[in-house]
Amino acid sequence: MSDLTIIGAGNMGGAIAALAAQGGASVQLLTRDAAAAEAVAGPLQGATAGVVGDPIEGDIVVLALPYPAVAEVIGSYAGQLDGKVVVDITNPLDFSTFDSLVVASDASAAAEIAEAVPGARVLKAFNTNFAGTLAAGTVGGAQPTTVLIAGDDTAAKEALAAVVAAGGLRAVDAGSLRRARELESLGFLQLTLAAQEKTSWGAGFALV
Repeated sequence: MSDLTIIGAGNMGGAIAALAAQGGASVQLLTRDAAAAEAVAGPLQGATAGVVGDPIEGDIVVLALPYPAVAEVIGSYAGQLDGKVVVDITNPLDFSTFDSLVVASDASAAAEIAEAVPGARVLKAFNTNFAGTLAAGTVGGAQPTTVLIAGDDTAAKEALAAVVAAGGLRAVDAGSLRRARELESLGFLQLTLAAQEKTSWGAGFALV
C-alpha cells in the first residue's frame, strides 16, 4: 500500500485522509496551520501532521487545495515532487462569478500542474466527488461512490486506485490526462448545482 502526503486539511483533505487511513495507508497531512493538520490527523490511525514546507514523505501527494493556492505550494516543493504521483483534485472555478472556469477551453488545471512539475506523474481525481460522498461511500445514499482517475501513467493510476479500493470505494480509469478537462467541467457543473440547491452536497453524479 502506498503512503500518502495530503496537502490541505479542509473537508476534502480530511475525507481523503480518512479514506486512505481506513484502507491501511500511512498518511501525512500538511497545512499552513499545524493545529488544523493535527485536528484531522489525530483520530486517524497511522496519520501524522505537519506544516507546508516539511519534507514530503508519501509516494502519492494529494493537492487538496483551492486552485489559486496550488502554484505557490508546488513552487515551494521544487524538485521534491520528482518521481512522485501528484493528484490534482481542484476545480478551477472563477470564484468571483462562480459561473466559469479560469483555464482555457482546451486546457485544465491538471495539465498546468503537469507542466509545472514535469518530473512528477500527475493524475486528476476526486474533483467530481463531494467530501460527504467519500465519507459515506454512497452518492445520495443509494449509489456507490466512484472516484474517476485520469492520467498518462498506468502504474500511477493503479496505485491511487488501490488506495481508493482499499478504503471501500470504487475507482474507475477515466483515460489520459487530457480527460482532466472534461472532469473539471463535470466537477464545475456539480458544484454550481449544489450551490443553487438543485442537488445536495451529499449527492452529485454517480457512475452506474
